[in-house]
Amino acid sequence: MFFNKEMRFKVRSECKFDNSSKPSQWVETSLLPKGIPGTAAVDLSCVWHNLEDMVCTWRPGENASSDTNYTLFYWFHGLKNPKKCNNYSIHQGIFGCVFNFSFPKVTNTYPAISILIRDDSEEIRPVCASKNPTTLVKPATPRQVTLSKINDEIYVEWSESDTFPENCLFYEVEYRNGDLDTAQIAKVENNYMSIPSIDPNSKYIFKVRAKPKPACYSSELYSDWSEEKSIGEKVDSTFYLVLIITIPLIVAVSTIILLVYLKRLKILILPPIPDPREILKRMFGEQNEDSQSCAKDDCVNAYDRLIKEEEIHSLILTETPERADSENENR
Repeated sequence: MFFNKEMRFKVRSECKFDNSSKPSQWVETSLLPKGIPGTAAVDLSCVWHNLEDMVCTWRPGENASSDTNYTLFYWFHGLKNPKKCNNYSIHQGIFGCVFNFSFPKVTNTYPAISILIRDDSEEIRPVCASKNPTTLVKPATPRQVTLSKINDEIYVEWSESDTFPENCLFYEVEYRNGDLDTAQIAKVENNYMSIPSIDPNSKYIFKVRAKPKPACYSSELYSDWSEEKSIGEKVDSTFYLVLIITIPLIVAVSTIILLVYLKRLKILILPPIPDPREILKRMFGEQNEDSQSCAKDDCVNAYDRLIKEEEIHSLILTETPERADSENENR
């Protein structure tokens, strides 16, 4: 039943065992939806993750208030009473709720699931939807991807989900050579594969995802890609370019340092021989300077002695009359 739309009904009666009688006239009635138009939840979407959890998301109605608290109920055949989802979240204006939803792995049929979203307020219109769970299946991301190199082949292996029945999943393996931008995709039904004729000097990158087989489920949903794994070493051209530039530079610097060091070493081991002419010039030049300086010193000393003698004689001449006068006075 679509509770967010008007439902119309017609009823009439007729005789059960008398086909000749005419049925009664139709009696019409209608059931109007509750709540204000435009307040019901919209864009309801559900995904059944790994046959374990059902995740449903929706947006609020355009006329719903910002404080509207939507509540999700679900029910399927075999469940006595509808159950309420309690694990709610809101992200960027989108409501979401997660609830456990699982069946025995041996079952071949899955009942439809009915989902009701409403609010406690009578102003919010409820919305009800029926979903085929086999169309909502999304496998878990393959884990534990391992790579190994055997001769000229790469062996890839990953873990299988233990919630799916056997042989109900197939896998896509995307791989590419690190030197190329294009990738190749291989489809396999097992949880392993090998890539032959590889380039031993290249780096290879792998990732894996799973999808339900049509024989088991009607879902078109893939799992998320696994984390990328790589094997081998890619030849880096920039490394060789740096070597080409660095090696000549190192050689040039080393040569300059070696030449400077050898020049200094040569000076220490074989000092330069002095020129005899320069030695003689310096010797005679120093003697002339000494003789000139000595002559100048003698002249200065003689002049000083002469001055001292004159001073001494003048003192003698001055003191002698004074003594004579003093003797005459005493007499």
